[in-house]
Amino acid sequence: MSLPDYLNGLTEDIIRLRMLERVPSDVDKAEGSFIWDSLSPVAFELYGASLWAQEVLRRGFASTTFGEYLDLRCEERGVARRPAVKATGQARVTGAAGTVVPAGTRLATPADAVTASPSIEFETMENGMVGELGSVIVPITAVDAGSSGNVPAGSINVLVDAVAGVTGVTNSSDTVGGAEAESDESLLARYLVKVRQPGTSGNKADYLQWALEVPGVGGALVQPLWNGPGTVKVYVVDTEKRAPGAAVVDAVQAYISPSPGLGEGKAPIGATVTVAAAVEVPINISVKLTLASGANLSDVRGAIESGVRAYLKQLAFAEPVVRYSRIAAILLDLPSIVDYSNLTVNGGENNVEMQVGQVAVLGTVSVNG
Repeated sequence: MSLPDYLNGLTEDIIRLRMLERVPSDVDKAEGSFIWDSLSPVAFELYGASLWAQEVLRRGFASTTFGEYLDLRCEERGVARRPAVKATGQARVTGAAGTVVPAGTRLATPADAVTASPSIEFETMENGMVGELGSVIVPITAVDAGSSGNVPAGSINVLVDAVAGVTGVTNSSDTVGGAEAESDESLLARYLVKVRQPGTSGNKADYLQWALEVPGVGGALVQPLWNGPGTVKVYVVDTEKRAPGAAVVDAVQAYISPSPGLGEGKAPIGATVTVAAAVEVPINISVKLTLASGANLSDVRGAIESGVRAYLKQLAFAEPVVRYSRIAAILLDLPSIVDYSNLTVNGGENNVEMQVGQVAVLGTVSVNG
């Protein structure tokens, strides 16, 4: 941030020197003199005040502020930070037939003493009764909001609240949809879209802003007239730039247009709006590597996956082409890779283009030394 002249280059010594210059020349101004010692504390405090003046400027502009100050700036334009979202899923509860599993029953993943990972708790959202086959499937929601609630299948196997007749629990599929509170970077980006591309009576900018206001949405793409006049299709991704769960899609649909054409949501009367999850396109990579001395193939594969995943997240609804050269550059940027050959992306050596509503996600990574 560019500072005004009166705040540029200020130090305690400069401030003290300027004050000493105002003292008559026939007064002893040498270091250690009475006047020098008297002005030094003042110079120190004025220097501190100048630093706070710089900080006030920094916090007063959207591009340089942060945290609650960014919230205040954005709220002036009606842009609010998206709150954290709880992950949801299903749990299979096994036990004696006829056993009732009450809503609110706590389940959890086991804590891991090796990695110091804490237990992640979930609770059942409705009553369930174990059937004749000895199990019942009940919907569950993470107790705490955030991405930590997104756990893989089979992770939930601890019954926190004892229920007579229940012998075990598990989740046969991943829990999904958990997201952290919106970051400063994401909030600022939405604020800038709001002020630089203002919505007007249901234009594309309006639909984009409405979709991004829903918790759990990390990006959106608007396709006007997708099925004829008056139709709009909005594709959304989650905060990881993946296809979101049904709950997020339904929330966006309800927010923008719960009933086609009736204007009961944000969309204007007459607009038929369809909200859909982005279609994931796996990017499969195969390559032969020459590794640096001491490099481990498994570690290198993990580093490639991390780099490609980060690259693909940048592309979601922003760039419709996965570039072969960028994948190659990610490989050569890794110090553990000396060279590579036979690199293919989705079976070829060409760019991979996305169609409307598609997002690239990491598929398989096959590496050979």
